[in-house]
Amino acid sequence: MFLEIVTPEKKVFEGEVNVATFPGSDGSFQILNDHAPLISALQSGNIVYKSNAGEQAIGIKGGIVEVLNNRIIVLAEGLAEAS
Repeated sequence: MFLEIVTPEKKVFEGEVNVATFPGSDGSFQILNDHAPLISALQSGNIVYKSNAGEQAIGIKGGIVEVLNNRIIVLAEGLAEAS
């Protein structure tokens, strides 16, 4: 599936991933291939994604995520330190 992470300043990441974990406003949740369509608010925390290159984490200050047809788009309010 394709993940794109965008802030008001720049595109932070785009590429194919196998799994992605998000800091949802009601707790963290994970997206796998062929996930049902979803729109959710995000709180401050880490987006963790795994690809063939390994696992990466990007810290965000909150935002919105949309999942549709194996495409994940994150509109992040800004970047934060990944922990």
